[in-house]
Amino acid sequence: MPIDASAVAARVAAATPPERDRFADLLRVASILVVVAGHWLMAVVAWRDGRVEGGNALALVPGLWLATWLLQVMPLFFFVGGLANLVSARRGDGWTGFVRGRAARLLRPTLAFLAVWAGGAAALGLAGVPEAVLRPVARLVVQPLWFLGLYLLVVAVAPAMLRLHRRFGPAVVLWLGLAAAAADIAGRVPGLDRVGELNFLLVWLFAHQLGFLYADGTLAGWPRRAHAAMAGGGLAALAALTASGAWPPSMVGLPGDRVSNMSPPSLCIVALTVWLVGLAMLVRDPVSRWLRRPRPWALVVTAGSALMTLFLWHLTALVLAVLVLHPLGLPEPSPGTPTWWALRLLWVLVPATLLVPLVALFARFERPRQARSGTRTPDAGTAGAILRTALGTAGVILGLLGVAVGGIWPLPGTAAELAGLQISPGAGLLCLGAGVVLLGRGRLEG
Repeated sequence: MPIDASAVAARVAAATPPERDRFADLLRVASILVVVAGHWLMAVVAWRDGRVEGGNALALVPGLWLATWLLQVMPLFFFVGGLANLVSARRGDGWTGFVRGRAARLLRPTLAFLAVWAGGAAALGLAGVPEAVLRPVARLVVQPLWFLGLYLLVVAVAPAMLRLHRRFGPAVVLWLGLAAAAADIAGRVPGLDRVGELNFLLVWLFAHQLGFLYADGTLAGWPRRAHAAMAGGGLAALAALTASGAWPPSMVGLPGDRVSNMSPPSLCIVALTVWLVGLAMLVRDPVSRWLRRPRPWALVVTAGSALMTLFLWHLTALVLAVLVLHPLGLPEPSPGTPTWWALRLLWVLVPATLLVPLVALFARFERPRQARSGTRTPDAGTAGAILRTALGTAGVILGLLGVAVGGIWPLPGTAAELAGLQISPGAGLLCLGAGVVLLGRGRLEG
């Protein structure tokens, strides 16, 4: 029997609580989809002489960096995370319940992804796949874990930041912006470069704290001219900062740049956040009215139900696309040429097609599970539970970041520096496993 799409959309729309913020859901979905499409469009992945070579078209096509001023949307992901975390914190599960619940939503699909790739990389290595092929692939596919690790770091301090928000309101956003600026500038002083790494937390907390202002109605209650001032002021600040020459114009790190705006996030990302959030607020009302229609809302709900799975596996789909297209005589031409532009749609459609079965297979790990006896556990407020949760969260964060920078397969020379530490893929996986055990596998039911 054929599926009636209109009926399905109507059921989804009817089941949506009237108080649900549909625009925030769209921002969450759109931010991830833009990241995925951007990676597919800008990646220059080739297989030459038995070696996998990679590059970024943003570094090779003059002026293309300007697209990052609109398409570097990770600030919006953290902004919407502020709304989601405030809603979760209202359940009153305490810090341990909150962190365990939010971690569960990230860890279930992530652990499935890592289990498949750890086993797959081992099998490929034992099967004799050359290191020149396995090494770059093993590092490429796990790069999405970097943002998951940083997001979990923000989650861990979200309850404390919420208490500050309830007491001081918008002032906290200003403090975080000033602190991020100070850390960025101080980090450029010889001998103080480690200070700049504070912005791995401060800048994303800035975007997250704006999400609190949105969640409590403050930001939405501002007049339209205030939102226009945010967008215009953020864009003007971004132009001024990059024009000074002290910051590169691209909002993603590129080979050859003296410094990166993303590693660690710079003052430019603060300005980018203000610009993008202001722009989002300007279009909120008409987009929200559009989302009242059943079909658009059904599409958002469908995409949102498998969004983390899609994000985790999208670079795997890109690797598979290389394996499919190159033997067919469709290698990547030189970036910026007419042929390269003409093939951009193909290099989105093929990975998207290959991603569909991956999402269909692994999205089940993303679906929330019903807790057997509530989120709160009997010892949730004890010192022991708090210590276990803190150590477990730290282990998971270190493990995710370690695997993201070192890769999934422990080849010689794959250890990478993380906050001054040399961490190998094996060590990263051990930290992650220990963190999951401490958080309590039976309690990862968010």
